Amino acid sequence: MSNSNRRDAIKSMSLGALLLGGPAKAWAAPDAATEAAPITWAKGVEGQRRADLGNGTFLNPIMAGDHPDPSILKDGDDYYMTFSTFDAYPGLIIWHSTDLVNWQPIGPALTQNIGSVWAPELCKHKGRFFLYIPTKKTSAAGSKTTSWVIWADDIKGPWSMPIDLDLPNHIDPGHAVGEDGSRWLFLSGGDRVRLSEDGLRRVSEPEHVYDPWHYPEDWDVEGFSPEGPKVTRHGNYFYLILAVGGTAGPPTGHMVIAARSPSINGPWEQHPRNPLVRTTSIKEKWWSRGHATLVEGPAGDWWGIYHGYENGYWTLGRQTLLAPVTWSKDGWFDFGGGDLSLPIRKPKAGPPQPHGLALSDDFKTDKYGTQWNFFNPTPTESGRVRRQDGVMHLAAAGEAPSSGAPLVFVTGDQAYEIECEIDIDPDARAGLLLFYDQQLYCGLGFGEKAFVTHQYGIERGRPANPYGRRMHMRLRNDHHIVSFHTSADGQVWKRFDRGMEVSGYHHNVRGGFLMLKPGLYAAGQGEARFKNFKYRAL
Repeated sequence: MSNSNRRDAIKSMSLGALLLGGPAKAWAAPDAATEAAPITWAKGVEGQRRADLGNGTFLNPIMAGDHPDPSILKDGDDYYMTFSTFDAYPGLIIWHSTDLVNWQPIGPALTQNIGSVWAPELCKHKGRFFLYIPTKKTSAAGSKTTSWVIWADDIKGPWSMPIDLDLPNHIDPGHAVGEDGSRWLFLSGGDRVRLSEDGLRRVSEPEHVYDPWHYPEDWDVEGFSPEGPKVTRHGNYFYLILAVGGTAGPPTGHMVIAARSPSINGPWEQHPRNPLVRTTSIKEKWWSRGHATLVEGPAGDWWGIYHGYENGYWTLGRQTLLAPVTWSKDGWFDFGGGDLSLPIRKPKAGPPQPHGLALSDDFKTDKYGTQWNFFNPTPTESGRVRRQDGVMHLAAAGEAPSSGAPLVFVTGDQAYEIECEIDIDPDARAGLLLFYDQQLYCGLGFGEKAFVTHQYGIERGRPANPYGRRMHMRLRNDHHIVSFHTSADGQVWKRFDRGMEVSGYHHNVRGGFLMLKPGLYAAGQGEARFKNFKYRAL
């Protein structure tokens, strides 16, 4: 059935019928679904949006904010998931769930800066956990692309030091075990490479094994770019799932395709209904949907995990989406959920677990790595942070956020505000930021005598600072409209006379596949002290 026929078919179905299920082919929501009265999310801690609606249904995303390239592992009754963390370190935070909808962080698996982390693979083999990690690192000597592996006997760690697999021409490794017990990494471009029995080195050169399905030439895409291969063994077949069409660019570009083979060695038969997931209209809620993995649900049902950009919110990065999967009599699978703009029945599981992480921080417990990350840190960057008596001491670095790594975190809300009490040494500067990368950020900082406004990744006006070396500062991002307030005591606030608009601070403008993250910085000499950091979704 074509995409247009699917949309026509769904127009006769009620929301109740959607929630009850039905054939996967009838799940696609009409374009009008996004334009109807909005269906909103539940509110979690600090008002953060939460997918679980509390009535047996959920509304995507299951992981709001920058959680791209999801890699999910089912281990008994537990599910573990991690995502691309790019230049944020500590990175590769492991999340845990028992119902696929509600997730809580365990902690970071990667502490050493080995480059910008793209599309990792989390797997378990013979009782040991592995993370295969593609990276790109840019230095004065040029750029280096490779893939690494780290391992742990407990998902909570400790994780090993990274081992370089020397794969300079590929990204997105997907682990697979053949019918004979051989271990493989499937790679971008339809290639694969054999691993040693312990999974810690490659024992062959990459070889081409699959020619991915190609979309019609008149489709609006970013580029062919076969990537994100994931292999699932089910019944008598190995199923190979890939993304094509490019990760960003036109909203209709990214898509999910699949093939199958009775052997890990091929030949691979194309899915007759490719593409299985694709945004077909800019009116849809989720754009650039792709990079999918199949996972068996708690009750033996099947689900697909993939990512997408939220319509109008490229700034939040690619967010993690969950869709039902059904298997047909011909041995193929299909994704349901339509454009994912409507609630979907939750996987059948026990009582829901808590979801998410409180982003306010009294600095009495260590949230470094779980919440706070440095952007592209040096090997000694973690030594800049010290907590004592409810105060975070941050040593100054560089002259501005462009030359000194800020501390940032992921949020999934479309509107929010952050607030903190800050005091600085005489030659230091500090403040609050919305940070994409070292060349694109905005915010407000202050030194002892003057404010400093940050916009478009540069330092602009420096009006007089009447507060001296200590003040309360608030940053509000209200659907991309940014404002600042300052206060001497945290009670009486004054609006700062500089507003900003940040809807263009995203990948399709700057590149990098990142998100616009709230954060803190300290520059100049000495240190800044941060106290009572508050986060609130609006």
